[in-house]
Amino acid sequence: MLPGPISSDILGIDSHTVKDLEIFESDTDDASLFDFCNRTRSVGGAVVLRRRMQNPWASGERIEFTQQAIRYITEWRALFNQMPSVYAVEGTQNYLQEILPNLDFRNRLDFVLGAFQVWANQDSHYFSIVRGAQATCRLIQALRAFVTQPSLKKPPGELGPLLQRLRAHLSRPNFRLIPDYDVGAWGTWKMLKLDQILRVKEKDALNRLLAINYELEALVSMADATCEHNFSIPEICTGQMQVEAEGLYHPYLANPVANPVALNQQHRILFLTGPNMAGKTTYLRAFATALYLAHLGMGVPAQTFRFVPVQWLFSSISLTDDLRRGVSYFRAEALRVKAVAEAVARGERVLALMDEPFKGTNVKDAFEASLAILERFSRRDNCLFMFSSHLIELSDDLQRLHNQVDCRYFEAVETGERLLFDYRLRPGISDQRLGMRVLREEGIFDLLDPNSDTTSVTLQTAL
Repeated sequence: MLPGPISSDILGIDSHTVKDLEIFESDTDDASLFDFCNRTRSVGGAVVLRRRMQNPWASGERIEFTQQAIRYITEWRALFNQMPSVYAVEGTQNYLQEILPNLDFRNRLDFVLGAFQVWANQDSHYFSIVRGAQATCRLIQALRAFVTQPSLKKPPGELGPLLQRLRAHLSRPNFRLIPDYDVGAWGTWKMLKLDQILRVKEKDALNRLLAINYELEALVSMADATCEHNFSIPEICTGQMQVEAEGLYHPYLANPVANPVALNQQHRILFLTGPNMAGKTTYLRAFATALYLAHLGMGVPAQTFRFVPVQWLFSSISLTDDLRRGVSYFRAEALRVKAVAEAVARGERVLALMDEPFKGTNVKDAFEASLAILERFSRRDNCLFMFSSHLIELSDDLQRLHNQVDCRYFEAVETGERLLFDYRLRPGISDQRLGMRVLREEGIFDLLDPNSDTTSVTLQTAL
């Protein structure tokens, strides 16, 4: 199914792009981008972070609101060490979800009899009640101490409304009755009365407290990941679409080579060439990953990053055919281009990355299809595209589109016995053809040549 219109506040990012960027899982079982950003302490915090990563912002105002919170958390990180412990959070969550006797009796005598029955006949339930009530009191105590810190009186961005709601819930009369000391030594009657208040009368309010705590955990996690990986907070621009970056790199690489990006309405298409292994796909993934993180409100792996928020982010990097549905590789490519075209036709702000499209057909078809798509994309205002290709023959035709197409390339250094790559982006179009050399370097021809030394050695070894 092709993606349709989206909320103006939420970035459109379909399942294929999510897979390409390895946001939630990796084909190689390595860490996903979610794992890369997840510093939450509780299951609920991780759930909220995942929800945020499934729904990045498309609105500059919403992105900036998150940025302000992340900057403040980073600057005042010690304040957020006062948030409730995992024991208090998880203990309260389990307490509210566990099936336990419910002493919701208005009649005093019925309550006394029920309390005695729980104490006398259901030891495990009673101790679960005590443990859960203790954890919940610790949650309330910790949140109360957290929000009363002077520096959190008027925090910026998302923190302001979150803490305002937190204070409102904590001011409920029943919560004000919770003491600032451990209630574990309370007697049975008093503890079961407390349980009635927490688990019956204030269950909804406690769930709302937990929800706010999880939102705070997710924001702290995003701030910690930004700081830990030394990401920079992007600058949000207005007007027509543009993305400019210096020192952009892929965050998964141990020793990355940084490169610039410059897409705007004068050069709304980046046409990328170069031999295999030179860095084209990594560059596309690095750019798409940084733009995605920018829409979350996080920092990005670049020295500087300026952008106008988009409404749709498409990538077409790791396409496959679909045998069960009878979709060939080329048809999968065509459907991917169609998804982009539909969003463009709706007048939405689209940024699309296509890695060597139309590989599933012959060279002539690929040439004609690529040129036709590039010509049409170049005429679309307020959209940006990256297009990598081995079809260097397109260079002559692209001259007619020079005002909209910026040609860049990666190359291999051919001196020496093995190819070397510096992964530096250069202006122009590559004319390197290295397929035969790579095959020779890997010794493939030697293996297939019956007269080669390699084959003789292999046969002797086998004998």
